[in-house]
Amino acid sequence: MFHPLPLFIGLRYVRARSHRFFVSFITWVSLAGVGLGVAALIVILSVMNGFGGELRDRLLSLSAPVHVGPAVPGQALDYARLLPGLRAMAGVTSVSAYAELQVLAVHEPEMLPLTLRGIDAVSDQGSALQGIARLLSAGQAQSLRDDADAVLIGRLVADRLGLAVGDPFTVLVPLVGSSGVPDGKLREFHVAGIFEAGIQEHDASLAIAALATLESLGSQVSGESGLRLQLADPLQAPVVASQAAKLAGSAYSVRDWTQEHANYFRAIRIEKTMMALILLLIVAVAAFNIVAMLVMVVTDKRTDIAILRTFGAGPLRVASVFLVQGLVIGWGGVLAGVALGCTLALNVGRIVPALEQGLGIRIMDPDVYYITQIPSELRPGDVGLVASLALLLTLAATVYPALRASRTPPAEALRYE
Repeated sequence: MFHPLPLFIGLRYVRARSHRFFVSFITWVSLAGVGLGVAALIVILSVMNGFGGELRDRLLSLSAPVHVGPAVPGQALDYARLLPGLRAMAGVTSVSAYAELQVLAVHEPEMLPLTLRGIDAVSDQGSALQGIARLLSAGQAQSLRDDADAVLIGRLVADRLGLAVGDPFTVLVPLVGSSGVPDGKLREFHVAGIFEAGIQEHDASLAIAALATLESLGSQVSGESGLRLQLADPLQAPVVASQAAKLAGSAYSVRDWTQEHANYFRAIRIEKTMMALILLLIVAVAAFNIVAMLVMVVTDKRTDIAILRTFGAGPLRVASVFLVQGLVIGWGGVLAGVALGCTLALNVGRIVPALEQGLGIRIMDPDVYYITQIPSELRPGDVGLVASLALLLTLAATVYPALRASRTPPAEALRYE
C-alpha cells in the first residue's frame, strides 16, 4: 500500500519506542497538556453560556423580549391599531398591554421607592404569570388574576420592609393635579407572593400587580404604558424589534431585551473572553512543549536526516516528516480534549452534585448565590472555535523544529558516523 514518504516516516517516529525517556515523557506531557487545555476551555465556555442563559431566562421571566411604548414619555397613543400587525409578525406568540408607575411603598416604620409594574395576565394567556411563577419562593402568581389588591414583590423588598406573604402595606402614588400642584393617591395592597430573580435591579425595587389596578391608580397619566411582545425564540428579539419599529412608526419607541439589559450580558461576554484567553495559555504552554520535544527529536535523528538527504530527499520533504510527527501529537491532543470537554460539559449537572457529595462541600451555596446549580450550555460554534485555535497553535509549534531539520547539513551530520 502506497504511503507518502513524510507521512510514513513521521508516523513511524510517533510510534517508535526507541526514543530517550525524557523525549517520550515530554511527548506525553505535551499531548496531555493540549487535551486538558482544550477540555478546560470547552467546559468553561459552556458553563459561562449556561450562566448567560440562566440570566436571560430570569430577566425575561419578569419582562418581555420586546416592548413597544411612546417615543415621548407620557404621550397618549392608540395601541389598538398596532395589535393586528404585531400579532401577525413571524415569531410573535402573544401581545399584551403593560404599565409602570414609580411609587413609594410604606410599611411602618420603613419606606421604599418601587417600580410598580402592571401586567395583563388574562389576555396574555397566562404566559407572564407562568414566567413569574418559576421565580416565586413563596405565595402564588395566580392571585393577580382574581384579586385587585394582590401584589408580587422581590425578596429584597420583602426583607427591607419586613413583609411576608399575606401582610398588608400601603402604596403612595405621586400625581400632578389639574392645577399643577403635586398630589398623591394612597392604596393598600397585600403581598400575594415573593420572587427571587437573583438580580439586584429586580429583587430590590420591583413589584408586580394586575394591569387594571395600575390603570385605576392613573398609570395612563403619570406612568409609562405600552405593549409586551412574547416570542417563540427570545434570541430573535433584535430582528422582531426592527420589524416592529418599521410597523409602528416614529411616534413609538421599540426596545428589545438585548438593549435594556446590555450591561449584564456585556459583563458576561467580557468575563467569557478573558477566561478563554487565560485558559488558552495552557494550550500555548503545551505547544511550547511540542517545540522542545521536536527539537530534541531533530537532534537525535540527525543521522536519519542526513541519510534521507543523501538519498535525494529535499529540505521540504524532510521538514514534512517532523511536521507530521508534531501534528499527530498536537492534533491527537486536540481531539482527545474535544471529546473530554464535550463529555464533561454535557454532564456537568451530574458531575458537580457527585463531587459535592463526595467532598462534602457545596460549590454554589444557596446562602450566598441565587443560582444554586451550575448550568451548562454546549454550543458547537464554541467547540469549533476552541478546536481551531488549538490546531493553529500546535501547527505553529511544529514550524521551527521542522525548518531546523530541513537545514541540517548531511556531511556535518555524518562526519563522525
